[in-house]
Amino acid sequence: MDDGNHQIPENANEHCPGPQSEEAGKADACAGCPNQQICATAPKSPDPDLVTIAERMATIKHKILVLSGKGGVGKSTFSAQLSFALAEMDSQVGLLDIDICGPSIPKMLGLEGQDIHQSNLGWSPVYVESNLGVMSIGFMLPNPDEAVVWRGPRKNGLIKQFLKDVDWGELDYLVVDAPPGTSDEHISIVQFLQATGIVGAIIVTTPQQVSLIDVRKEINFCKKVGIQVLGVVENMSELRQSISDFRFVKSTETGEENDVTEWAHSYIRSNAPELLSVILCSEVFDSSRGGAAKMCAEMGVPFLGKVPMDPHLCRAIEEGRSCFADQKCTVSAPALRTIIEKLVSSCR
Repeated sequence: MDDGNHQIPENANEHCPGPQSEEAGKADACAGCPNQQICATAPKSPDPDLVTIAERMATIKHKILVLSGKGGVGKSTFSAQLSFALAEMDSQVGLLDIDICGPSIPKMLGLEGQDIHQSNLGWSPVYVESNLGVMSIGFMLPNPDEAVVWRGPRKNGLIKQFLKDVDWGELDYLVVDAPPGTSDEHISIVQFLQATGIVGAIIVTTPQQVSLIDVRKEINFCKKVGIQVLGVVENMSELRQSISDFRFVKSTETGEENDVTEWAHSYIRSNAPELLSVILCSEVFDSSRGGAAKMCAEMGVPFLGKVPMDPHLCRAIEEGRSCFADQKCTVSAPALRTIIEKLVSSCR
């Protein structure tokens, strides 16, 4: 596999930008490298792969990055459901997973165990539907439990290969699911795609300050590299669930728990049946300081909305299904649809 730069020295530091990069010898990752002086003074030549990438991307109308400051906030869940929703709007959609070390998109799209096929036009995406194609390193691993232990240059090389070798055809949307943070993969995808026109980035967070601290960094990263922030999505804003979906337990004096779900449901049906249609809400993460909405107002970026924590959405994701086709996702699907309609309007 092409590593994106055959000239990276064996003794280079981790996160080496590559000797042909404009940052060669100047980046923070170059500090202390024995090749730093040589890289800093060596003449740089244009990257010929950027022309190939531009040609591939010319048939794609809208390229959208999905980012997060923290891991575990539901970024890939949002990317997957965004792709399902766009495809259900009869758009031609591609979903590119560049989370090299944690590729979860194949499972979330119900594509585990699928393989990539090659043709004379390049790598073919794996298709969920005729208008929804997916590409991920997850399709390339012989064992799904295998760890991907790669340094920055090799990750960047695969991202470049995805962009120049995957035959997407004509797309209305290419959704790029990036790993958390602001690391090599983010710098690479921006450098490779910026000349081809990125519509912008969606940033996913949870309401608590521990997550929002890193989202602020993500927003500043976008501003530094010239990527428009299309908006912030507050995921898992609160738990919302029908009372009929709850399990009830009763603790004994010895600390043991007895399941009394059947008794509780029977009691409610007999004495207060109107409660069966009530949705219970509970704050999971602390949002007392205003959550994502307040942060967006302070930083001058759009707030797209909140998505509640919905066990039925979690189940749909585990099973690789669209929540919009699941009649049980009554609290998450409408919230997601409203957010996605805002995004589509902003792309027109």
